[in-house]
Amino acid sequence: MLTEDDFAKFKSFRVRAMGDKLREMVSDATYDSWTFEEKVKAMIDAEDAARQSRKVAKLSKEAGFKLPGACVEDIMYVPGRSLDRDRVARWAECGWVEDRETMVVLAKSGGGKSYLVQALGNAACRRLIPTRYIRLQDMFDSLDRARACSDGARYYDLMDLYKTVDLLIIDDFLTTPIGTQDSVELFEIMEAREDRCATLIASQLEPESWYLRIEGELMADSILNRTATRARFIDLDGPNMRKYLKEHRKDAEG
Repeated sequence: MLTEDDFAKFKSFRVRAMGDKLREMVSDATYDSWTFEEKVKAMIDAEDAARQSRKVAKLSKEAGFKLPGACVEDIMYVPGRSLDRDRVARWAECGWVEDRETMVVLAKSGGGKSYLVQALGNAACRRLIPTRYIRLQDMFDSLDRARACSDGARYYDLMDLYKTVDLLIIDDFLTTPIGTQDSVELFEIMEAREDRCATLIASQLEPESWYLRIEGELMADSILNRTATRARFIDLDGPNMRKYLKEHRKDAEG
């Protein structure tokens, strides 16, 4: 006869989900007809699912999403919006991440680009792909703070992270002009990632406008060659999603 002390041992052995599944099977008579192998398999599956869930939660937290709840299942396909459910499903499979592509989502303010890239980032985390989300200006700010540290180790650690993480999502890309130091860092990051890691960019501006926001013609050419030349572009047309959601929320409440 199993006791509470026996079930507690599963937790101490760090296989709590197996213990919880065993407790469920002991308490539920519908499991009585199962074979020993079927019961063991159910316990193993429960523990595997729990561990996968913890890994996904850890990756999602480390990604630093501004909208941690963003997911492809909640993307809205409203009339006039140039988004196709099948295409989004294919992007969420993350083949483009495995192929180390650069994807650029373009939309006006309120077009839903930030939600889309974070939803795709969460899809990558579900597939256990290390991901980081950050606004471009916040990335530069984090590097500035790290550079100010006495030994500089934090700066190089951050640069290595931005250069090597499997999927880097950069939001608000070149919304504002950047100076020489920021241009050099962006070039170093994009050069290191080219053909080695996947990059997902969200921007309000076409690449022609990016050029005008980068200090130095040579540096602008170098960054665009490594960012836009072979990128996959997604143009999000349609309604302002902030206004759309606000209006429909009022209708639902009214």
